[in-house]
Parts: sequence; structure tokens; C-alpha cells
Amino acid sequence: MRQVTLGTTGITVPQNGFGALPIQRVTKAEAVELLRAAYEGGMRYFDTARAYSDSEEKLGEAFHGMWDKVYLATKTHAKTPEGFWQDLETSLRLLQTDCIDVYQFHCADQCWRPGDGSGMYEAMLAAKQQGKIRHIGVTAHKIKVAFECVESGLYETMQFPFSYLASEQEIKLVKLCKEKNVGFIAMKGLAGGLINRSEAAMAYIAQYDNVLPIWGIQREQELGEWLSYMQETPAMDAELAAYIENEQKELSGEFCRGCGYCMPCPAGIMINQCARMSLMLRRAPSKAWLTPAMQAEMKKIEGCLNCRKCTTKCPYELNTPELLRKNYEDYKKVLAGEVTV
Repeated sequence: MRQVTLGTTGITVPQNGFGALPIQRVTKAEAVELLRAAYEGGMRYFDTARAYSDSEEKLGEAFHGMWDKVYLATKTHAKTPEGFWQDLETSLRLLQTDCIDVYQFHCADQCWRPGDGSGMYEAMLAAKQQGKIRHIGVTAHKIKVAFECVESGLYETMQFPFSYLASEQEIKLVKLCKEKNVGFIAMKGLAGGLINRSEAAMAYIAQYDNVLPIWGIQREQELGEWLSYMQETPAMDAELAAYIENEQKELSGEFCRGCGYCMPCPAGIMINQCARMSLMLRRAPSKAWLTPAMQAEMKKIEGCLNCRKCTTKCPYELNTPELLRKNYEDYKKVLAGEVTV
């Protein structure tokens, strides 16, 4: 497997990182076993965040005393210097380390800069000077913010959604990072669960020698798939290229990635699942999406307030109320037997 260097950081790891958001859904013992198996299998880059409930604590339990053997990235969603320092100190304590390799502004909605009056970038610099972090990074979902951060020269890494469903703008961002020598970390390599062939996802990203994907991993079976690519990385061939081309046609246009940044909904709608129900019915085992519990969740769409709070928070700037209505109409047809999935 290719080794990827993240820009000017000097961090060089296999092109196969571990996204630790999903381990908040399993027990500590299960998470520790999974994380250590990932290390034994060759993974060396582990990504978490203060916002991922107990993910940092589980990483700390798995890797305390051996942080010199792996690279650690975590994030702060703070909007004030006070919140920044509180998040950083909490992360260091839970991770059982005195230094974080890559510390990132989480889901930035602006490019924090020195002298912008917020004090946020100054806090990053101070943390680096104090030896509490090694490299300054940023994660974004809005393409304009991502481009601004890369162009600014202030950030050593950019973390952004990237998969074979990427737009031309997203591919342009990857190329700009290579040109500017900014490390590119690819999140949502499976497009929030819409991509269901891992070898296709891996083969696509492997075409970019400056991209480090972090796969969200929750189960031993999932980890086994990604580790199998350490020895034999899928390469783009005619069959995979044709498959990806068909996927790109099927999933073109506006669709919900399931990120959940629109939540919570004032009407109690599970937006991050309901707004992509039509796709999930067709791209995942449909039985789980047709249970009485999920039917009750979909019915909540009838109570949408059309307050549009979800649209203001959607990083992809989707018309979420309209997506909800379209998905609900399709769902009712599936339940009535008018549409087969």
C-alpha cells in the first residue's frame, strides 16, 4: 500500500486511516479491541474529535503509553478561546497524552485568521508553542471555506468529504492541496453509507497520492475489509471504472449525506436518515428501513414546521424540507406496494 505524507507535517502513514467516530456506539472493551487490531494490521493514523462523545476516552485506553507509535488527530468545535482551551485540556486528559499530532478546528464555517478579533488562531499558535499540539489543521464541509483555508497558508492539513461521488470542485480542492503542500484528509469516503463497495472506494482514492482516507469503522468485519487492502490495494480497472461511472450517474444531484449537522429538528424529525430514505431503501437491506419504528419516524415529516433551520445548518446547502417531502412520498409508495425496492 502507498505511503502518504500529509503536506508539510512530515507525517507519513499508509493510505488507510481509522475514523473513530463510530466507536462511540460500541462498548469500551469492543472499541479497544478494534483499535488495537487496527494498529496490529498496519493502520497508523487515528482521527477523533471532542464532539464524538467517548471516542477520545476509548482511544486513550487503547493507546496510552504508545502514542509514539501512531499519529493522533482530534478536533475542537469551540468558537471562543476559552472553549478552545477547555476542549484541548479535556482531550489531552481523555486521550492520556501530553501532545496531539494534528489539532483541528472542527467543521469550520469560516477561516480563522490571526488578527480577526476572535483569538481562535492565536490560541492554536499558543498551544503549538506550548508543545500541546504539533500541527494546525481544519475540517470543513463548505467548499468555499475549504478553499479559503487552503489558500490562506495558515493550515497544515485540510479534512474534507471526498469519495468517488466528488464534484469537480472537490477534485479541484484536492489538487490545490497538493499544489500548496497542504495535507488532504478524506472523510466520508463512503458518502455517509451510500457507497457499499469498499474496494471501489479504495481504488478511487488510491488514484490520488496526496489523499489520506479515514474510514469510519465500528465492526470487526469492516476493519477486516480495510486491513485486507494493506497487502493488496484495489487498483482501478475497467470493471471498477464502469461501476463507479454508473454510481456517479445514479447519485448525481442533490442528496443527503447523513452527516447530522442539521439536527436537532424542532419537529423531532430524524432528518439525517429520513432525508435520504429513498436511497437507503435501494442501497442497503431495505427491511431495516421499513420497521414500525422507522415508519413512525418517517410519519413525523407530516409535522415539518418548514422553519428551515435545517437548511441554514446544512453544510451542503440542500433544500432539506423539500428532500424530506420527496422521500416521504416515495416511502409511502413503497409501503403500499406501488414501488418495489
